[in-house]
Amino acid sequence: MQRIAQPGRAEQTINKSRFIGAAEACADEREVMALFRRLAAEHPSAHHLAFAYRLKTPQGLLQRCHDAGEPSGTAGKPILQHLEGKDLVNACIAVVRYYGGINLGTGGLARAYGNTARMALEAARLEPYVEMAKLRLTVDYGRWEPLAREVERLGGRVLDKDFGQRVTVLAVAPLAEAAALRERYGDG
Repeated sequence: MQRIAQPGRAEQTINKSRFIGAAEACADEREVMALFRRLAAEHPSAHHLAFAYRLKTPQGLLQRCHDAGEPSGTAGKPILQHLEGKDLVNACIAVVRYYGGINLGTGGLARAYGNTARMALEAARLEPYVEMAKLRLTVDYGRWEPLAREVERLGGRVLDKDFGQRVTVLAVAPLAEAAALRERYGDG
């Protein structure tokens, strides 16, 4: 599996219709909807905003696509195929269309949406997906900085810290490393 490490944008014009693609990482449906609202605000006079997304959830893989008023299967599905083809998770691709007055036909629409999605993905930077786990660890003050450095070295990050009699740290780290971190630093 892969994820989008850096967003990508692409644009093309086909028979006077302008297609703008955006590929971004989205951790959940709330972030997906925020992306759609942002694109709709950036392009208030656009005719269509088609999309597809794939999210890894505790219940499994959630994927959705939407044709945004285009003929069934001509917009959302071609976009989704690129997410599936790259085995992307926690990713969304949206394609905005400004209608240029010339009908593209169902095949032309599917190619236009699919190619714009592909171009947006090519402009993005992808990296392997690493499943993360949340950890709450309580350590003595002398072990706080080594813990923070190790979490960062593993590709995780400290989300919150509370300095009381001891330091309570909320962090995310790769799931494969979570047990070892708990063993080394305790679990509070």
